[in-house]
Amino acid sequence: MNNQNLAIKIKDLRNRKGFSQEQLAEESKLSLRTIQRIEKGESIPRGDTLVKLTQSLDVTPDDLIEWQITEDKGYIQLLNWSSISFIINPLLGIIIPSVMWILKREKIKLADDSGKKIINFQITWALMINSILIIIPLILREEVFIYWDINIKVSISALINNFSLPTVILFSLYAFNLVSILFNVRKAQKGIKNKYLPAIPFLK
Repeated sequence: MNNQNLAIKIKDLRNRKGFSQEQLAEESKLSLRTIQRIEKGESIPRGDTLVKLTQSLDVTPDDLIEWQITEDKGYIQLLNWSSISFIINPLLGIIIPSVMWILKREKIKLADDSGKKIINFQITWALMINSILIIIPLILREEVFIYWDINIKVSISALINNFSLPTVILFSLYAFNLVSILFNVRKAQKGIKNKYLPAIPFLK
């Protein structure tokens, strides 16, 4: 495991604990300068330093040493593609990417960042879909239909059989989601960070 990968892992673990560098130094009884050098990849913690550091971060020395981050653009593309399952059911567009994110978020470069953005976007999108199905008909004083099995087929069928503002917006949201996924798959191919908007930051 190279210095840079170890530095990334230690910094990530520190942030997850909510520690500043100063707090980690205090918790581990190491100097601030030591923590800074480790996180910059200038030195590798060994012996007593490694033990103190891992105890403060609630991991074992083996967990830290064995961990390594790899670059896998194919997996990041697949992670983006997995959210296309929203066309079957909005919940699948959240569940499948969530499983993939949990499995590889600490092992593959950009998996954590990409997964959080995808999940946040899909949750936000699902909330928007359900809100539209309820709110707009109420505003227009039309009958409210609750589709428990809402999917793109239902969306297209509703647009054809009942061309109205709610069905146009519903179909537009499906198209927007699909375009967002395709756009981010292209970014993943180039190794660029994903950008999904709008998205409520449920996962940070």
